[in-house]
Amino acid sequence: MLLSEYLSDIVRTMDEYSKTELIAHSDISSDIRTPKVGIIKGTITFIDDSKLYFTEYVDSRYKIQKLSYSFQYQNSRSELKFRYDNAVHKPKLAFAEHKHLIDGSIVEADAPEFSDILREIIDAFL
Repeated sequence: MLLSEYLSDIVRTMDEYSKTELIAHSDISSDIRTPKVGIIKGTITFIDDSKLYFTEYVDSRYKIQKLSYSFQYQNSRSELKFRYDNAVHKPKLAFAEHKHLIDGSIVEADAPEFSDILREIIDAFL
């Protein structure tokens, strides 16, 4: 899959969720380094002024591989609700892919799909 196709899938998903009128504004950008490697960044503002900030450094040469990623959702007061990422922690976590929860804990969690993140936000917070 070309990176442009992966990006198109994200945009299509955002468009579908925009039809629910729960998304007030969205912004997405990409830095395509090769046809199969690049960075996708964006912000989605929901109707309650909560925001999802996301960044994915993707390699799609063989399959979609998220080399690094972050999906951070916060409320209108900029308080963290959750964040999925694979950033290295100090002290080191027992797992690479994880989720930060509202209570400050960190749990193991696979890299989410973009549509799963939107579904989680809408089901749990909107």
